[in-house]
Parts: sequence; structure tokens; C-alpha cells
Amino acid sequence: MDYIIAIPSYNRAKELNDKTLITLKDGGIKPEQIFIFVASASEELVYKYILNKENYNKIIVGELGIRNQRIFISKYFPENTYIVSCDDDIELFQKLNETNLDKIEDLNKLFNNTFELLKKENLYLAGFVGHNNAFWLESGYSTNLKFIIGVCHMYINRHDPDLYPSEESESKEDYEQSIKFYLKDNGILRHNDVCFKTKYNAPGGLGVDRFEMNKTAQEYLCNKYPFICIKKFRKDGTPEVRLSGFNGPMTKYLNNTT
Repeated sequence: MDYIIAIPSYNRAKELNDKTLITLKDGGIKPEQIFIFVASASEELVYKYILNKENYNKIIVGELGIRNQRIFISKYFPENTYIVSCDDDIELFQKLNETNLDKIEDLNKLFNNTFELLKKENLYLAGFVGHNNAFWLESGYSTNLKFIIGVCHMYINRHDPDLYPSEESESKEDYEQSIKFYLKDNGILRHNDVCFKTKYNAPGGLGVDRFEMNKTAQEYLCNKYPFICIKKFRKDGTPEVRLSGFNGPMTKYLNNTT
């Protein structure tokens, strides 16, 4: 199956070179499949200087901010393009094996199988678990509303503004993406036994201090989707969001919010 890899990155050329690009190469992904999206022409020059040209196809100047960049990526590729979006600092993918996590050696097989499942289920968004604690993983996949973390997700491209996250959800845009795709398609697909190793909220890149942004996103999401989003807080008081596991069709949700 033909698909492309889109990597949004900001100010982390070395991490991209040493982590995600190597992870993809070792997993059997061909360089011609990989497109890197940066925020400016000056950044493009830095990335071209640092990155190993043998490990990617093209660097494209997009837009600043992860929400804007994701929209740019969607518009850059034609509709019905099969897209795997990866962050720039993924070290490995893992799959549950009883009580242990094994490294996934063949990423091409993982991505191909996932797109086949999307076609089978008539869905458009897929992803993986956002932590690598084997105790909380479970075998198989689900199609009800579960959080599809932005670190690595897969989708069949549509130029549909209804699916684009809002500016208010910037620091939690992957939560709103999960919700919007679910309400649009009556389901999203998540492998509940697959995860990855990465450094969440790392310095630089897109993982800056987000307290105020998280607060704005939390208020927006919980007001916009009151039957779906629940407020939660980290031990340090940082605002977060949890999805309620809403499992009904879009019409049921809309009827409950009117």
C-alpha cells in the first residue's frame, strides 16, 4: 500500500536526525516516503545541513505552530492520501507481548496493516497508546472514542475544515482531532497494544512550557464537548483533559448538546 510519512518539526534537527529518521529507516521505511515540514526558510537551511539526506525525501516550509502545521500538511497532500504523521523524537515502537513490551521491527508492516484496518472499518483516523506502561495496555484494537495521541497517528486525508482543530485547542489539538474524527465518522481506530518511546514535552520543538496554553485548551474543550471532555490536573496543577469514553453516534451527541 502506498503511504507517506509526514514529520512536523521545529528547532530539533539533531533529534530528528538521530531518532525518528533512524527509527523509520530501521523499521523498513523508504526515504522517498518521508517528508519533513519546518516553520521557516532559515530553519530549512539548518535542517538540510544537519540531516542525513539519504534518510528522507524532501523538506517543506510550512507554518509555525503544531495546529497550523498539521492543517498545512493536510492541504499539501491530495485527498485520499494515506498519511502517517510522526513526531521528530520517536526512538522505537513497541507491542505488548503478554506482560512485556517487544520492539516492533517491521514498521512498514505495522503501518500497512493499520491502513487495511481503517479500510475494513470504514474509518479515517488511527493511532496508538500514548504511554509505554505494559500494565495498562491490552490486546487488540478498538473503534470507540479513545485518545489518539499526535506523536504518531495515521489518517486517510480529507480537505475538510470540520476536521481541523481550533486555535484554542493548540496544546491539545490531538484531543480535538480525536473527537472531530470520531463525531464525523462514528469511530476512530486505536491499537491498544502498541506504543512508542519518546520524550513528551521535551525542551525546544513543540514541547514548551504549556501551562497557560493547557488552561485555554482545557476550558475550550470542556465547554465545546461537555459530554466528552473531563477536566483533570497533574500533581503540579497543570491543566489536562480526559476523554469520557463517549461511545454513541454523532446524532446522539448533537442531540444532547442542543
